[in-house]
Amino acid sequence: MADIVPASAPVHPTCSQIPVDLFVSKKHPGLPRGELGFLDSSGDTVYKVTHQSPKTSSHKRVLLDAAGNPLFSLRRKDHGSWEGYKGGDSEEKDLKFRVKRTKNKLTRTELEVFLVGENSADSACDFKVKGFPFQKSCTIYRGNEIVAQTSLMYKLHQLMPKRGKFRLTIFPGPVDHALVAALIVIFLD
Repeated sequence: MADIVPASAPVHPTCSQIPVDLFVSKKHPGLPRGELGFLDSSGDTVYKVTHQSPKTSSHKRVLLDAAGNPLFSLRRKDHGSWEGYKGGDSEEKDLKFRVKRTKNKLTRTELEVFLVGENSADSACDFKVKGFPFQKSCTIYRGNEIVAQTSLMYKLHQLMPKRGKFRLTIFPGPVDHALVAALIVIFLD
């Protein structure tokens, strides 16, 4: 007899054949005030972000799955650079990626993402994030391929869209959705 997955457990594949839409917001009944959440089309929380601001100059964010398990620990370094660690700790052995801000103008931001261990001898970045944080709009590239995109939620007869909730579309391909969510968190900071 085949294994049956319970209907209550949402399944979010990392390599889907269709684009996956997640809705990003700080205002959701299931989230504590001020925490950023990534919700699926049913309104279920897929990822959430906790802020930890110790008295030191570094800021830490932890990306959690729906059950509260830490997926990535994000630590801001100097001059807009970040490091992403697997799990909730920031131990050097768990370092998975580094992010370097290459352009930070009033309206435009660009980030380069370097995965640790995949091309440590190569100086080319693995991902690029380009966009406009104020408009909650960015595109994530792997080479010339678009991996994911964010956009504001427009409504009919609305002159200015609200910026409190926006859509993240992750396109088909072998990319970790948690990594994409972590990059969005860094981009919005």
